[in-house]
Parts: sequence; C-alpha cells; structure tokens
Amino acid sequence: MNLHKLLLTNNDCYKAGKTMTPKGIMVHSTGANNPNLKRYVGPDDGLLGVNQYGNHWNQHMDRQVCVHAFIGKLKDGSIATYQTLPWNMVGWHSGSGSKGNANYLGYIGFEICEDGLTDAAYFNKVYAEAVELCVYLCKQYNLTEKDIICHSEGHALGIASNHGDVMHWFPKHGKSMDTFRAAVKAGLAIDAPVTPTTPKKYYRVQLGAFSVKANADAFLAKVKAAGFTDAFVKYSE
Repeated sequence: MNLHKLLLTNNDCYKAGKTMTPKGIMVHSTGANNPNLKRYVGPDDGLLGVNQYGNHWNQHMDRQVCVHAFIGKLKDGSIATYQTLPWNMVGWHSGSGSKGNANYLGYIGFEICEDGLTDAAYFNKVYAEAVELCVYLCKQYNLTEKDIICHSEGHALGIASNHGDVMHWFPKHGKSMDTFRAAVKAGLAIDAPVTPTTPKKYYRVQLGAFSVKANADAFLAKVKAAGFTDAFVKYSE
C-alpha cells in the first residue's frame, strides 16, 4: 500500500470534529470519470499535482461530504492512498437510510476514484490498493472482512442512501464485494499467529541430587541467583 496523509482540515466535516469508535468500513467510488487524486485531495504536496480548478475537498463546500481516504492516481500515474480524515472521526460519506446513518454507526469510508470503468489495468491496481487499505484498517481496529460493506450494501441494510457504488463497477472486471472480502480475509491471514498443531515437548535438566534437604535448598538459592528463576526442588524416593 502506498499510503500518504493530507487531512482536509478546511472541510466542514473536519471542523465539526465529531469522533467515533470504528466498527466497520464502507467502500465507495466517486461516480465521475476522473481517476486523479488531485481532483479531491489538495493542495498539491508535490506528488498530487495542481488542481487547476481549485475544486478539491479541502475547503468549505456547498454540500456536506467528506471521507476518510481516497485511492487514485498521483501526477506521475502511480496509485496511492491518501488519508484525509482521522480514522476515528465521523465522516460524511454514507447518507441516511431507513434504519440509520453509517457515518454515526462507526463506519470508516473511503472513495476509489473512478475512470471510464473499462480500464482493467487501472481497476486491478486500485482494487488491490483498496484491499491492502482494508487489511491495514482491520488490523488497526480489530475488525474482520465481515465488517466491510460497500455503499450499495449499506443502502440494502438501511444505513446509507440509495447509491449503486461499487457494484456498478466491480462486476465489469469480474469482481464483487464477496471477492473483495475474501481478498481481505486472505491478507489478514498472512500475518496471523499460527496455532501449533502438536503439543510442545519440554526437556528438564537435573543439576544436582542431595540427601539433605537443607543442602538442596541452598543449591536452589544459588541457581536462582544465577538467573534460573524457574528452577525447583523435587523430592523422590
């Protein structure tokens, strides 16, 4: 993952400053044929490039909208992720549904910058970047792949507005949110601790044998003083 940080401190969402405990992740896509990060993230940090129209989201806007991150192209054409809100800040990305609002239910939201939806090479790169971002966030906040949904799934659950992303795009390239979650699950498993399949074996080393208990106790004290704190005396006939 190529992760950078440029917080949208001039966006009204950031200024509102409401915090949350992250409990899930919502995947969005921008709905516009513009894969360049500079369209949404600014000002230019030397990597993004200059937005000649000045219509990035790091400013007061006519509508209340802001996400925690964007994935798209830098000015050199490479793919990157930009964190744009603190992960534990309430974002403005889901809208409301019949059963609530994912923004206030603890969902981290990020946007994948769309292109014309037909470029498989671009799609595969941003898809992989999005998987890595979700793996990273799951590890940060003790989440699993089951805690990840897209905007359209959020609407079906009644916690988001009626948007189609990302299921208007992913199937064009043979992917779905199920394949996405499976990829995140695989990524989480890579660094997961391995449970031993066979019981551990222990080997003990005897350092002495004494017929007088006082002598055994004295020797035990010397052994512990030398750093072998788990030494012990065992009586046998």
